[in-house]
Amino acid sequence: MCLCEQMKILTQKFQTKHNTAPFSKIHIEDYKPAFIENIAKARAEIDAITNNTEAPTFQNTIEALDFSGDALDRLSSIFFNLNSAETSDEMQKIAQEVSPLLTEFSNDITLNEDLFKRIKTVYEQRDKLNLTAEQATLLDKKFKGFSRNGALLSEEKKSKLREIDTELAKLKLTYGENVLAETNNYQLHITNENDLKGLPEGTVEAAKALAQSKELEGWIFTLDFPSYLPFVTYADNRALRKEMAIAAGKKAFQNNQFNNQEITLKIAKLRHERANLLGYETHSHFVLEERMAQNPDKVKSFLNDLLAKAKPAAELEFAQLSVFAKELHGIEKLEKWDGAYYSEKLKRQLFNLDDEKLKPYFQLENVLNGAFAIAGNLYGLTFTEVFDIDKYHEEVTTYEVTDEVGGLVAIFYADFFPRKGKRNGAWMTSFKSQYIKENTNERPHISNVCNFTKPTATKPSLLTFNEVTTLFHEFGHGLHGMLANTVYPSLSGTSVYWDFVELPSQVMENWCYEPEALALFAKHYQTGDVIPQEYVEKIKESASFQEGMATLRQISFGLLDMAFHSNNPTAISDVKAFEKAAFEGTTLYSDVAENCMSVSFSHIFNGGYSSGYYSYKWAEVLDADAFAYFQEKGIFNKEVATKFKDNVLSKGGTELPMELYKRFRGQEPKADALLKRAGLI
Repeated sequence: MCLCEQMKILTQKFQTKHNTAPFSKIHIEDYKPAFIENIAKARAEIDAITNNTEAPTFQNTIEALDFSGDALDRLSSIFFNLNSAETSDEMQKIAQEVSPLLTEFSNDITLNEDLFKRIKTVYEQRDKLNLTAEQATLLDKKFKGFSRNGALLSEEKKSKLREIDTELAKLKLTYGENVLAETNNYQLHITNENDLKGLPEGTVEAAKALAQSKELEGWIFTLDFPSYLPFVTYADNRALRKEMAIAAGKKAFQNNQFNNQEITLKIAKLRHERANLLGYETHSHFVLEERMAQNPDKVKSFLNDLLAKAKPAAELEFAQLSVFAKELHGIEKLEKWDGAYYSEKLKRQLFNLDDEKLKPYFQLENVLNGAFAIAGNLYGLTFTEVFDIDKYHEEVTTYEVTDEVGGLVAIFYADFFPRKGKRNGAWMTSFKSQYIKENTNERPHISNVCNFTKPTATKPSLLTFNEVTTLFHEFGHGLHGMLANTVYPSLSGTSVYWDFVELPSQVMENWCYEPEALALFAKHYQTGDVIPQEYVEKIKESASFQEGMATLRQISFGLLDMAFHSNNPTAISDVKAFEKAAFEGTTLYSDVAENCMSVSFSHIFNGGYSSGYYSYKWAEVLDADAFAYFQEKGIFNKEVATKFKDNVLSKGGTELPMELYKRFRGQEPKADALLKRAGLI
């Protein structure tokens, strides 16, 4: 097949089951020409709206704009999702080439004076148009999307905005590529079996298999989470724990081509310059105008109020841990590489519970099926694995999601194991949005991507309890995408205010602690026995173990984000010194000179969380309050579940989040539920 024919796969509606992405038919050389053609198509669609000789209406301008560029959106979702989950040097090179093209096109739309005039005309007539709540939200979003992003600037300032946006797009990509490269470049090669003392059998077996795959003797440990976390949690060799911890902390903070210090500062300064250009005091002022929190002062007040409540508890917990480590092993000063190790031992002593005792009850397939069963009980969904939908890697599993009458709700992709071309962490994403057009409800294609321990020759993939909650968290995001039921694609699914988006994910984690839910999936992988009730009680009992320290850690990340983005960063010259100052007041461990978090803080410098990291704690208030409602009525109560589905999960960004939440809950959320759950009151 010639390249032009091949490229057509990415420029037309896919001739596949449910219009799913034809991954196996896509060649890497197809992407760039397809981007060029799809940008041209989308540009023609925009020109048709702009040049329409009829008077501007909601339908011929606002609605037409939201439905434009569908082929480009599909292509972008496929390409950039794979750039996170299945990248290569060649793919990263294409990303660097097409990102400026996409930025230029995006700016061409936002800075299009004639198009904005049409939008403004409709916006000024909004009170007379008898719009639905969703239409009114879309109109407001489109108008602000233009007015907040340069439509009102002079030509000179528009030109400057284009320069900034193009540079930012490239810098963010490079930042992420450097973090991935640093993660892949490190390995701890152990040849002395004594250095493995304390490590779980499954972790050792996986390390042996990795060494064998590299044709090496011994065992290899990496910075991938399923390798790194067990090592720093269980390895008795303190010197090696230190080596691993420092290696993780100095990613992109070394004197090599992957150093992100300069890039971090450039991103922060360009964001500030962009905000100023648009008339905002700082990047945070710009971002938070379209968030529930509204402004930086409210975010800082929220974080500092939480800090005041969490810090005394965190300091007591740290003192307890320090005494424990000294009594157990004579450790005079607790360091960062000791935290997970002694916390696990203390937890075991206090609750007679540890992850190795729990893991046999959390086989990955069972946990996933448990999430499916809970979604079935709550929302009437059925997940059926299918083998006739294309996938981008052999480890991915695909599912058709149907409702109670067999109607298609979504396609679900699950991708759970680490590999070289996949970034660390866990996330939910979409390969196709949900929307309603020409009386057809186009259903979404949703993906969960995680990094769990791979099965070995003798064991299936067994999860730690923390990994169980991670799976449920991402699945909660997935349900937000799968159950979307809006007319317009830009308001669908997780297209909500950033400090509301974590509610569906975090509320889902609560079921992991409930005996009634655990009975559905926590079964021993060898015997099939349901997890003993005493373990369930201990899981619940230990749920707030070191919650003060965990809360302090999350607050510190939120404050670092705000330090970079709610102030003028132009005077920052030393990333490490700036970070250290931002963390002051939240630190328990001594600083490690070789380490710097900012240069690998992908959430805010490569993801979408800049000025938004606080949203994890913000959403915890919502999720604790929401789950208290479920507990009050029953954790599988259909009435409450239907209210949550109809007012939160299916509504996307069609209305203000607090209005949706109040419609579900009947009141605004109260922080007491969170503080009580965390053991802070």
